[in-house]
This record gives sequence, C-alpha cells and structure tokens, in this order.
Amino acid sequence: SNQVHQTPADLYKNQGELAKMECSHSISNYNRILWYKQSNYREFVYLGYLNVKTGYPEVGFDIEGDANAGGTSTLTIKQLTPNSSAVYYSQLIHVDSPDTVPQ
Repeated sequence: SNQVHQTPADLYKNQGELAKMECSHSISNYNRILWYKQSNYREFVYLGYLNVKTGYPEVGFDIEGDANAGGTSTLTIKQLTPNSSAVYYSQLIHVDSPDTVPQ
C-alpha cells in the first residue's frame, strides 16, 4: 500500500542542540518532499523541500536525502531555539519535470 512515514513521533532536545527528523514513502512517481512546522496551532511555516536528491532548505535548516519512493528525506534543525518547539509536517508531491526547480 502507498504510505508515508515520518519519524520520530516525539523529539526532546536541549536549546542550542541539533535535531533531525525523517520522512520516507513508498509511492512511485512522487519525487518532492516539502517540510513545514506549525507552532501553537497557528499558521504553517515553510522550511524548504527536497527535490529528488537536492535539498532547498530555508535558513537554519538542512534538507538531505532521496525523495523518490524507498528513499528518505532528513530535515535537520541546525540550532534549536524556543521557537523550534512545534509540530513538524512533511508533504509529498508529484512533479512531472523534477529537473526544473523554481528559484
């Protein structure tokens, strides 16, 4: 069955530390994974995305891995702050021409 997995379910770290989370999926032809966070049930904040095997993170984050089926996208928060406390979401999308990347 087509599935998306995100791990870990919970993560407890200290301020100033680095944190990592992963998203993997098994859906063929889906090759872009986007990352967001939501704090205090407010708006979603865009953190960047992984296009096939190239990451396009926002400042303060790293995004690496393989967005194809069977691959894993890793989101790294470089330095945790109180603002890092949030629910993190990964979104999977299909892109017909993944070699064309918006700048």
